[in-house]
Amino acid sequence: MTEEIIIAGFGGQGVLSMGKILAYSGVMQDQEVSWLPSYGPEMRGGTANVTVIVSDERISSPSISSFDTAIILNQQSMDKFEPTVKPGGVLLYDPNGISRPPERKDINIYTVEGARLAAEMGNTKIFNMIVLGAYLKVKPIVKLENVIKGLRKSLPERYHKLIPLNEDAITMGMKNVNEVQTV
Repeated sequence: MTEEIIIAGFGGQGVLSMGKILAYSGVMQDQEVSWLPSYGPEMRGGTANVTVIVSDERISSPSISSFDTAIILNQQSMDKFEPTVKPGGVLLYDPNGISRPPERKDINIYTVEGARLAAEMGNTKIFNMIVLGAYLKVKPIVKLENVIKGLRKSLPERYHKLIPLNEDAITMGMKNVNEVQTV
């Protein structure tokens, strides 16, 4: 099993940390992983994306141009990365901030209203964990217990008290992912 993922949105949405947690989760399952971030000079408010590869086999290159899954959090990223999803692949997006939904007919499309759900849960910083939960419901490439281990590894110890909230956010995402189209 090899899963090649692009996660893309604005800086400040937790794009890079979502990818980092996913990569650490793969490490906790003894899988090969690659985490390759990319962000504009603006950082917060600029565009950011991260390529994550989780595999049972050695990863030959972290630099790829087509993906099994695209997790999209803004319109600029939709415009740029929708064409890069492999036919039969998955595109998961938060409709908040998307003015033109995906148009392809040869991919599986899902939504999760992560921004709205995070606001309802009282903490907009857990937005990325809601989206991660939705992704893991669609493609359970790592076990939830390993995601929690990944959170412990990637969060500074002073934030470990927030791990239960993050776990609740992941569960919220799993329960609220919506299928738009399957092929």
